Amino acid sequence: MTEALAVITITLLAVISPGPDFAMVTRNSLVLSRRAGVLTAWGIGSAVLVHVGYTLLGIGVLIQRSLWWFEVFKWIGAAYLVYLGIGMLRTRRGSLQLESTVRAVSDGDAWRTGFLTNLLNPKCMVFVVSLFMQVVQPGTPLATQIAYGVFIAVAHIGWFSLVATSLSAGPVRTRLLSVRHWVDRVCGGLMVALGVALVRSVSGR
Repeated sequence: MTEALAVITITLLAVISPGPDFAMVTRNSLVLSRRAGVLTAWGIGSAVLVHVGYTLLGIGVLIQRSLWWFEVFKWIGAAYLVYLGIGMLRTRRGSLQLESTVRAVSDGDAWRTGFLTNLLNPKCMVFVVSLFMQVVQPGTPLATQIAYGVFIAVAHIGWFSLVATSLSAGPVRTRLLSVRHWVDRVCGGLMVALGVALVRSVSGR
């Protein structure tokens, strides 16, 4: 019971902390649509299951303990964040005015963006691996560990779906429609900043 409570508490605190996932859900909910935001949340949850999967297989521990592989993973994640951020920063005011065009391309891209943003986030990898190494006991049944993993994924989906629904509510979104390009630029700047911070942590500067 104590172990389960610890997993739940730590997971909820980690989920609500700001980061690339939050920035991407915010951006897609405000700039694209509620559907895009929710699909982004599902993409994030799907990536969490991947982290849980390789952690249960023991691969996550190997990656974390191998400095070379871990740094390569960090560089890939940083490059992806900067790539997304630059794309958002280049958004022009007139490029987001056609609502039908935005919706037409949002579904698959929204899920994939959420998936890759979380999958390539080394902090999420460290969180999942550390949680199973330090909190979950070695003798915990595999079924229980899988249940923990499912809870972590569901918590991500639930929280970010709530964020997407709240931000895309009528009154909120209506006020922000005219400044969607600025929302894109702010979120893009945040993504670039996170990517640069990740690069600095890799280089040790």
